[in-house]
Amino acid sequence: MSPDLLLLVIVFWSLHDARRIGLLTAFAFGLVMDVHDVGPLGLQALTYTLTVFVAQSLQRRLLRFGLVSQAVHLLPLWVVIKALGALLGAFLVSAWPGWSWLFAALLTVALWPLFAWLLLMPQHRLQDPETTVS
Repeated sequence: MSPDLLLLVIVFWSLHDARRIGLLTAFAFGLVMDVHDVGPLGLQALTYTLTVFVAQSLQRRLLRFGLVSQAVHLLPLWVVIKALGALLGAFLVSAWPGWSWLFAALLTVALWPLFAWLLLMPQHRLQDPETTVS
């Protein structure tokens, strides 16, 4: 399994702009990913929605920390959500996916600081000295 980059971006934007990106967006993209992955319909929609719900409930706490500390705080969330998805998928499909979901969760957490830094970069543009008005 690979890290869920779409969920990473959705969680980032649900933390930084909760009025625009919320549970409905997570559910819709989860359904799209269910159709894309040809898996049980609603499985990723459920995990995306639960992830965004927990992340938004931790929003005030998470935004006080740096990016690496945010990743440490999000580690249990990613692991529990990926485990829940693997268990529900194993129940619905009657096949255990192995332990690759744990690697995917850990890789997702490791990518959080990089993705957050890249997505925050446009907000921290350096002002060009030639365009500033004195």
